Amino acid sequence: MEFIAVDVETANADMSSICQIGIAHYCDGKLLEEWVTYINPKDDFDYINISIHGINEKTVRKSPVFSDIAEKIYSYFDDRIVVCHTHFDRVAIKQAFDKNGLRHSRGKWLDSARVARRTWEQFAFRGYGLGNICEYLNYGFKHHDALEDAKACAFILIKAIAETGIELENWPIRITKPIDLLGSSIKSSIKREGNPDGILYGDIMVFTGALEMPRREAADLASKVGCQVGAGVTKKTTLLVVGDQDITKLAGNKKSSKHRKAEELISKGQKIRIIRESDFIELVNLED
Repeated sequence: MEFIAVDVETANADMSSICQIGIAHYCDGKLLEEWVTYINPKDDFDYINISIHGINEKTVRKSPVFSDIAEKIYSYFDDRIVVCHTHFDRVAIKQAFDKNGLRHSRGKWLDSARVARRTWEQFAFRGYGLGNICEYLNYGFKHHDALEDAKACAFILIKAIAETGIELENWPIRITKPIDLLGSSIKSSIKREGNPDGILYGDIMVFTGALEMPRREAADLASKVGCQVGAGVTKKTTLLVVGDQDITKLAGNKKSSKHRKAEELISKGQKIRIIRESDFIELVNLED
């Protein structure tokens, strides 16, 4: 699970007037590297913006201009998932690249606000600002400092992954789904007790990856055939169902954390069978 979190502050209403950028690099939930710099936007500072972040002309007078740090941004963003809270930062960075005649980064963007809206029901339609969510999660930070905001954004994403069981690589798909599917992704909605009369009673099943069907529906089907459904891979897990597309990812660092944990437990002697979603459907159909 590797991603870059980013946040920017701007000098005025022109979104390309970036005056600070903060970047945080995470892998498997741990902060590997952080970088922050002021930027001289060569533009006027609006008093409203100054009142928010405290940055002014004097602060950035000797700072690099955006084109000076473009290569640094590319080194972080290219070919990685890049996370920001709402699309403001993404658009601001795009506008700054355009203004300076530079290519766009090749990162895959993910909006942590959209992630939060599909993770915590109370934020589904309102109150999903960075500060409000962090207050709910008891995460303290200095709001409107670019690096602090970037790390807060990362914290929200990491918490959402833990809360829902949806792996990082599947969130770009999940955020395109309607918010009213929220319940299908929450751990408490995925867990099931197995039907004692089912053909697979006694098995403990976990789902991972991008499934064709909603997780809630898959959990219901598993329960019907006797499986107890868990939210995460443990020493009691006996079956791991992986989305058909995900099963083809042979490089270990491209598999989900659940998939890798299952393989680790298997190497230690635990009996876990890893199957595709399509094979799971066949197993379910045997009950009919």
